[in-house]
Amino acid sequence: MATNKETTPQWKTTIIVSTSLQNHNTSRMLIAQQHRIRYSDSVESGAFIFPLSGTAFLLVDPQDVPERCEESGLIERIKKFVEIHRNSFLLLQAPFNGKRELEIISLIQHRFFGSNLKILPVRNNAEIVKGMLTIAKATSKPHVDSIQDRMSLARAHIIESSSMWEMLRDIL
Repeated sequence: MATNKETTPQWKTTIIVSTSLQNHNTSRMLIAQQHRIRYSDSVESGAFIFPLSGTAFLLVDPQDVPERCEESGLIERIKKFVEIHRNSFLLLQAPFNGKRELEIISLIQHRFFGSNLKILPVRNNAEIVKGMLTIAKATSKPHVDSIQDRMSLARAHIIESSSMWEMLRDIL
């Protein structure tokens, strides 16, 4: 009996990666999964960009941020990233949730509340890769159409089989 992994071809895409991440383990993991990686000096340091899905990820390690987060330039860096990329995610890499990591998350959440920045706390490189690929795949063109079709079918099924909708139809 064939498993789902054997019958479903592996999803592969092109990823533009900041040259600052050229020797990072996440880049090696993406290459090992046979994604097409293009390194660029013109993207923000620590950025992964998925052009086919229109998503961008900025990797931030709290250990690289000085004690005074406001003075580190991190907020300006994130602000510039959010202005450039419409569908942006911040990958906050913290192996554990200590007081400092929670303060940084809180500061970023307060500063970018209401913006299009989504924060994704990750603990290790495997979570970084899995999170990025899951989001990028779900928002890429052929997959997003499939997801929308399935959602429409599910909605129609719920409406058809709902006793509440039957009652409303009877009233009208």
